Amino acid sequence: METLKNSIIKIYLLSFLVLVMPNKIFAQDYQKIQDAFEKSYSYEYTGEYSRAIDVLRNVYDEESYEINLRLGWVSYLSGLFTESTAYYRKAVELKPLAIEARFGFVYPASALGNWDQVKNQYKEILKIDPQNTLANYRLGSIYYGNEDYTTALKYFEKVVNLYPFDYDSMIMYAQTCLKLGKLREAEVLFNKTLMIKPNDITATEGLKMIK
Repeated sequence: METLKNSIIKIYLLSFLVLVMPNKIFAQDYQKIQDAFEKSYSYEYTGEYSRAIDVLRNVYDEESYEINLRLGWVSYLSGLFTESTAYYRKAVELKPLAIEARFGFVYPASALGNWDQVKNQYKEILKIDPQNTLANYRLGSIYYGNEDYTTALKYFEKVVNLYPFDYDSMIMYAQTCLKLGKLREAEVLFNKTLMIKPNDITATEGLKMIK
């Protein structure tokens, strides 16, 4: 009977340890990770990007969105663009509905000249958040730079509809209309731009080209 009682006590003790020990381990891991993040911020502030990368790699977990996101950023700052895109890509895989990792991805991708990847990320962002002004504006700018003014126009138009008193989107919308020969629309938009930014050189020059 005493043996049975001892066995039951041992089972309870083992069950308790199984429940408690993982929580203790996780708490220790969180503290270690938090310390690594804190050190990485300090190193980033002083421009010691390689050291910021090292402390994060010491706690690296490929299933951690946060660590991959942070490593993507400090790797970009360090000029390690290929490594940065890999970390950001992993973060996107882990949380496909999050747009911050996609915005992060475009920095190293742009630095590498991978413009198709940049455009694809902005388009994916707009699938998740169609009204995102930054993605719309940047896509419009890319297409404008590629002289695809028809495509650029729809992105600038969307931003202006959302923010009718925003200088950057208004002037780009006006210039795109001018490129497409939409002179009446361009004139109205250039004049609206001058309400936002009086005596703006780009807007005044645009009006001169119409007249």
